[in-house]
Amino acid sequence: MANDIIKGLGFHHIALKANDFEKSKEFYKALGLKEIVGWGEGDGSVLMFDLGDGGRLELFAGGSDEYQAEGKYMHFAMCCDDVDAAYEIALKAGATPFKEPKTVPLDSYPEKIAIRIAFVLGPSGEQLEFFKRV
Repeated sequence: MANDIIKGLGFHHIALKANDFEKSKEFYKALGLKEIVGWGEGDGSVLMFDLGDGGRLELFAGGSDEYQAEGKYMHFAMCCDDVDAAYEIALKAGATPFKEPKTVPLDSYPEKIAIRIAFVLGPSGEQLEFFKRV
């Protein structure tokens, strides 16, 4: 559905500041994300990945283990065909289990739907959700 107020508006990317840039880079590559472009060096390194559908993840070096509340980011959700398989692939790539796959019937409107979801924690403690409407 097109935005009638801001023409051409759409999702482009989410940005993540990684504690260990190389570890995070390898983790996201193991999930099948493709490198598009990178720049900078050391703690100034940045790498843009394509998720596979044109959505992007922008990975920044220079993060820390200390939590910084710089906004209200809760999790990064990615749609997929098989939530259970995506969850297992993420675990094999080094993710930490957070919430195992489950189907959730929603008391939604205008129609009732159900979703299949699972959560893992990535290398920098970021919450990743795998999502499918069922």
